[in-house]
Amino acid sequence: MCTVIVGFAPDADVPVMLAGVRDEFLARPWLPPGRHWPDRPGLIGGLDRQAGGTWLAVDPAAPRAAALLNGRGVLARDEARRSRGELPLYAVTAGEPPAEPDLARYDPFHLVLAEPGGVRLWSWDGRALTEEKPPEGVHVIVNAGWARGDDNPRVAHFRPLFAAADAALGAGGADAASRAAAQERRWRAWRELASGAGLAADDPRALIVRRDLGPRGVWGSSSVTLLGLSPGGVRYDFCPHPGDSASWYRVLG
Repeated sequence: MCTVIVGFAPDADVPVMLAGVRDEFLARPWLPPGRHWPDRPGLIGGLDRQAGGTWLAVDPAAPRAAALLNGRGVLARDEARRSRGELPLYAVTAGEPPAEPDLARYDPFHLVLAEPGGVRLWSWDGRALTEEKPPEGVHVIVNAGWARGDDNPRVAHFRPLFAAADAALGAGGADAASRAAAQERRWRAWRELASGAGLAADDPRALIVRRDLGPRGVWGSSSVTLLGLSPGGVRYDFCPHPGDSASWYRVLG
């Protein structure tokens, strides 16, 4: 997964929204979200059939979600390396990442943990683990980490758009029906943006990408996930064919 967008609005009925775009070689085999792990029957996520893990895991009972991005830094030793796809499963269960020195078995990563009360981000560069807690607002995490500036064209284009969708919550009114209608507008806006907002795949600002790398294969956005986390549970939509808005479907909620 190459991009995660999180929105934290603590006073909203759905305090946390999370959109995750997974970028991968498109020939890598995977399965859509399901309960794929018999030793963790409560968890739901897509299955990476090559390594057995996932890029995003959800525990509806918690409620909690964890999303993984590849990071940059010192690679693990070949003889000790483990799949980073284990990490969302561990984090969504334990509420934290594995402790050192176990982390030395993994290549660099960023691990996002989202709960109704907020979001935490752990980053491992092969030498040290850091933890950050994004405040209220909309934030974008890419392979370089939490993007605080707008030097990345994708971040510069999309962060204000997602933030505007969240700002519209304030116009929803105080009664339950108005708040529900505002949240539904927020959801639709986030889903449209997470679908790419109509940008071409070769646009430098594009969220949904596709690159033909010749003999190496085609690399691009293989799926998109949209989550809403509230004290009442998780709403979970999934798009297995990025760029095709008709392929979205509900997993939970």
